[in-house]
Amino acid sequence: MPVWKQPDGKPVSCLEKIKVLNQNLEEIRQLCADAYEDAVLMGCDPDQIRAVFRELIESIEAPYSDRK
Repeated sequence: MPVWKQPDGKPVSCLEKIKVLNQNLEEIRQLCADAYEDAVLMGCDPDQIRAVFRELIESIEAPYSDRK
C-alpha cells in the first residue's frame, strides 16, 4: 500500500484514515479488475480498456481542492 501524504508532503498519521484509504483503494482495484475482465470477455482491446481507465482517473477533480 502507498504511504498516504498530505498536500504539504507530510504522511497522513491517523491510523483510521489510513485504514479507510487502503480499504477504498482495494475496493477500487477489485471493481476495476472486474470491469476489465468483463470487457476482455466481451472482446474489447485490453490496451484500450486500460487507456479508458487512465482517462477516467485523470478526469476526476477533487471536490475540496481548496482545503489544506
